[in-house]
Amino acid sequence: MVLPLFAVLTLNASGGQLGVLRAVGQAPILLLSLFVGAWVDRWRTRTVMVLTDAGRTLALGAAAVAGLFCWLGVPALLVVAFVVGALSVFFDVAYQASLVGLVKRDQLVQGNSALEGSRSAAQIVGPALGGALVSLLSAPIAAASSALCFALSFLSIRRIRRTESIPERSERPPRVWRRIHEGLRFVVGETSLRTVCLASAAFQFSFAAMMTVYLLFLPRELHLSGTAVGLALAATGPGALLGSMLAARLPSRFGYGPVLVFAAVFGDGAFLCVPALHGSSAVTVSALLAVSFVFGTGGQLVNVTVMAVRQAVTPDGIQGRAAATITFVGMGLTPLGSLLGGFLAEQWGLRTSLLVTAAGMLLSPVLMALSPLARLGRALPDPL
Repeated sequence: MVLPLFAVLTLNASGGQLGVLRAVGQAPILLLSLFVGAWVDRWRTRTVMVLTDAGRTLALGAAAVAGLFCWLGVPALLVVAFVVGALSVFFDVAYQASLVGLVKRDQLVQGNSALEGSRSAAQIVGPALGGALVSLLSAPIAAASSALCFALSFLSIRRIRRTESIPERSERPPRVWRRIHEGLRFVVGETSLRTVCLASAAFQFSFAAMMTVYLLFLPRELHLSGTAVGLALAATGPGALLGSMLAARLPSRFGYGPVLVFAAVFGDGAFLCVPALHGSSAVTVSALLAVSFVFGTGGQLVNVTVMAVRQAVTPDGIQGRAAATITFVGMGLTPLGSLLGGFLAEQWGLRTSLLVTAAGMLLSPVLMALSPLARLGRALPDPL
């Protein structure tokens, strides 16, 4: 989030430039996810996460140094965004596949809840600190702080001592395209995962467009400072923390399907209130905090529940490929969404564009409600 905030608040990037920056950072999802899934299934997930954290530390550290010499313009931001985005694809796929090797299947919801809860704590501090650093100090300091966070993640993951097996390591492993095809065929053939892909694609495309507009709307339409923008974004963190705790209890009480649909409507619908806000008063900032909190709660409840369902129905040897396939289909359109958001912001205006893109996110719960996924009960399904 530091790079887009820097582009908007320091470089005064246009809607089109911000859309391109976000699209470049998201492009590796479309270009690399399927290959990464085939690769991750043959390596220890801990090793993958450690190496990618080291790479992100170096990339953002280099950006901080470049910024000190005034080299950190839009072209340099594009390079850093792509490198960090590519490394993040590796980390995210390994992260989603790692839990199955650490806990029993009947502990997946609780395990995901704990993991996402800790990540939510970082979401509370990260955006607020990033916005404040970019606004009050400088972009190099903000980039250096992000590099430090990845360095701390690197050190933390290295401390994991539980032995992790390496699956499917043979002298002549299947070709990468065959492994990719196996992952695609599995996800397409499993009804719940197929629905997750479609719903995720609808949400992520609209969310990418909405966030591009939103990052312009807050400082330019509502005239918020960088610190206020950071606080508005950070409010997602406490909501996500609550969503993680609810995810450990609600699905087993009300059913996985009903919880998914309700949480998606509850969280995604919150942003429909934002276009009605005006000015930078305390009431406006409070409303933005409330919207982010509600969105974080619903979104995290969906994330944890979906991840548990995906892990439960997927055999161990294909966890990475299943996660990568869902990432590819679900998030592959985000670069186009970001570009669309920048285009709409320039052509339709920020307020109208924000309303349209926020409404688009509600297509996701509609798709889930119309599918068998909505009828999942209070117990996780068995793997195929």
